Amino acid sequence: MAWLADPQAWIALVTLTVLEIVLGIDNIIFISILVGRLPKAQRNRARTIGLAAAMVMRIALLLSIAWVMTLTAPLLTALGQEISARDLILIGGGLFLLWKSTHEIHNSLEGGADGKGAAVRATLGAVLVQIAVVDIVFSLDSVITAVGMAEHVAVMVLAIVIAVGVMMLAARPIGEFVDRHPTIKMLALAFLILVGLALVGEGLDFHVPKGYIYFAMAFSAAVELLNLRQRGRLAKPKAAAPDPVKLRKTMHKAGRD
Repeated sequence: MAWLADPQAWIALVTLTVLEIVLGIDNIIFISILVGRLPKAQRNRARTIGLAAAMVMRIALLLSIAWVMTLTAPLLTALGQEISARDLILIGGGLFLLWKSTHEIHNSLEGGADGKGAAVRATLGAVLVQIAVVDIVFSLDSVITAVGMAEHVAVMVLAIVIAVGVMMLAARPIGEFVDRHPTIKMLALAFLILVGLALVGEGLDFHVPKGYIYFAMAFSAAVELLNLRQRGRLAKPKAAAPDPVKLRKTMHKAGRD
């Protein structure tokens, strides 16, 4: 616990916590999309289990950091490109995100007229399995980032616990907001497609800074929020103009009183 007296460790804790929260945005969005297909009574439970599993997985990877680092060693060579186990995980996870996001967009556009059929068909077990698959990819990326920023394992673990706690508090309102606004859901799915492409590119040693993706998506979300506000204002019923005859009668009666 010597790191408690080290100011640099506290700076690393705050920085890493913020970074973990930012990196967890795509995880929250993916979980929100998946649990939206469940009955309402099971959604909050699925969010909690999914994020708790992500936290346990990240901590377990941190505690086996020596093994995690071996994943970056070249495993095979294809087309003159060295491929490691980490690259294979990133490519597989990226392809899964691409397939899942495209599938969800197809269901949203071509599904039942009431949009409720997909949610009824989904099961809690199937949703949790899909969350676990993507958690592996996001956890691996998160742990490697944490190792590069902090020296103490306790600092990394604490940052992950705090970040997941914040995500648990934010997951439900974000999920409900996405469910209420279909256009926001489409933006979220488009964001996941971008993340999937970035993961595949990362696995092929083609690095796409996530800041570009987050900025593009934040800009699109800000524009859509303005559109939602504008539509809300236009949807409000306008106050009817006062009837001049009734107004004169009211004023005349008030004058007599």
